[in-house]
Amino acid sequence: MDIFQFTRELMEVESISWNEGAAGRWLRDYLADAGFEVTTQTVSDDRINVFARLGDPAVTFSSHMDTVPPFIGFSEDEKNIYGRGACDAKGVIAAQVFAAKKLKDEGLTNIGLLYLVGEEDGSDGAKAANSIPNSNRFLINGEPTESHQAVATKGALRVVIETKGRTAHSAYPELGESAIEKLLDVLNDIRRHDWPVDAELGPTTYNIGTISGGRKPNVVPDFAASEVMFRIVTGIEEMFRMIAEVVAGRAEIKRGFTIPMIHTHTVKGIDIPTSVVRFGTDIPCLTDWGAPLLFGPGSIHDAHTSHEYIAKQDLLNAVETYARMARALLSQQTTQ
Repeated sequence: MDIFQFTRELMEVESISWNEGAAGRWLRDYLADAGFEVTTQTVSDDRINVFARLGDPAVTFSSHMDTVPPFIGFSEDEKNIYGRGACDAKGVIAAQVFAAKKLKDEGLTNIGLLYLVGEEDGSDGAKAANSIPNSNRFLINGEPTESHQAVATKGALRVVIETKGRTAHSAYPELGESAIEKLLDVLNDIRRHDWPVDAELGPTTYNIGTISGGRKPNVVPDFAASEVMFRIVTGIEEMFRMIAEVVAGRAEIKRGFTIPMIHTHTVKGIDIPTSVVRFGTDIPCLTDWGAPLLFGPGSIHDAHTSHEYIAKQDLLNAVETYARMARALLSQQTTQ
C-alpha cells in the first residue's frame, strides 16, 4: 500500500466527530501490521485514541482522526486528492505514518504516533491522552499549515450572548421590549470595537456564528441569543473582561470552549518557512507530551469546505520533512 492508497482507505472510513470508532480500529490494525507496538485508550463508547510506538518515544507525531460534517467521499486526479479529511487531517496522518515507517526502516527507534478523537469538537480525545504515561520530549502535531513550521497559534474563546425582552403584539411594539434589537445593538458594538492586535500573532478576529430568538413575526421577541467565536491574541481572562466591557450589562455572557494562545517550537537546521496560524489545535490539551511543534501539508483555507483537497506532491514532500524533523529532534537540535 502506497501513501495515496493509505489516504484513500482512511478517508473512506467516515469519522465525523463522535463517530470515530471505525477509523481508530483501522489505524490500530494498520500500525500493528506495520510493526509498531500499538495500544488504544477508550475515550467514550467505541471511540478510541491510538498510540503506536517504536521503543520508548522521545519524538511523537500526533494528529486527529475526526472530521467535520458532512462526509465527502474520496476522489482524485493526477495532482490532487479530494474529500473530507484530505488535508484536515487524514492526509496529514498519512504523511506522518509514512515518515515513521521510513525512520523505522532506517533503524531509528524512540518514535511514537498518537492519533486522537474529538479535536473538531472540544478535544476530549487529547484531554484523555494527556493521562497516558510517557517520557516523550517533542510532540510534532499535524495540521494543514501549508508546509510551514508554525511559531505560534492564536487562542480561542467562544461566548454565548443572551438578551431578554418583553412580549407584546407587534402592532404595538412600544408596549414590549425587543430582545432581538437589544442583541443587534450589542453585536454591532462588537463589530465596531477595536480588539487587541499583537505584533507576532496579528489582530484579534471574531465570527458571529449563530443568531436565534423570537417566537413569531407578529410577537415582540422576549429572548435572543448569539454564539460568537473570538480568535484571541491576549489571555483568556483579559479577553473575557474586554467583551464584558463592550456588552456593558446589556446581555448575559456565558463562556464556552476556550483554548489559550500557544508559542510552538521549531527545528534548527531545516530550511522550512515559518508562520503564525489562527486556528486551534489539540496542543493546549497535550501538556504532558513534551515541547510542541506544529507542521503539516495542505491549507487550512481548504479545510471544512466542500472542495477540501491536498496535493499529492505536498503529501510526498511532507513525508520527507517529518522524517527530517524527527531526526533533528532525536539529536536534540531545537530552538523555541
